[in-house]
Amino acid sequence: MIGKPLNTQVLSVRIIPNADSMLLKHLGVQEGDRSLGVFTTDCDDVSYTALDEATKKANVSVVYAKSMYAGSANANTALAGEFIGIIAGPNPEEVRSGLEAAISLIENDAHFYTANEDETVVYYAHCISRTGSYLSEQAKVEEGTAMVYLIAPPLEATVGLDAALKAADVELKVYYGPPTETNFSGGLLVGSQAACKAACEAFGETVCQIAGNPMAY
Repeated sequence: MIGKPLNTQVLSVRIIPNADSMLLKHLGVQEGDRSLGVFTTDCDDVSYTALDEATKKANVSVVYAKSMYAGSANANTALAGEFIGIIAGPNPEEVRSGLEAAISLIENDAHFYTANEDETVVYYAHCISRTGSYLSEQAKVEEGTAMVYLIAPPLEATVGLDAALKAADVELKVYYGPPTETNFSGGLLVGSQAACKAACEAFGETVCQIAGNPMAY
């Protein structure tokens, strides 16, 4: 089925109310933040988006975010998945609010989609109306910037990014060249909300076209 949303699973979550000072130092946590929130999921790009959401809904910052090599299908344990994220805040209540915001976005708003009938090709095309501190820092833009987060397998992403850039007045701020840790590719594009929406649609349509007829060059 084309266009079927694929839900991301949150695999594990913990709050450390008063983290050890050595751990905080190695994570580069800013002064005054003592509490940490840690979670793992089976999808990295949705989770990076969720971390950004956490920074918009609570007084937290992202101190660690990494993708696991080869992707969730090759996770080394049941709870490791494809991604680990850590947020820091001044107290457990703020961290809890940040985690709840992240989990809500994962469960309700951000999804990968299937690009072909047998669901063997998937992609991520998600519009963010205004960025939080995390993705703003990644893209070197002001907080509150409209952004589109685009990810697909390497060839599909390369052609799809070209289509997205040509479809709307958007700028590629971050390029995830293939192969990433999970063997995908993509980028972060910014522009007006309308332009981001047009770029998002062009990317998705292009990925689906390639998935449906990969040898039509």
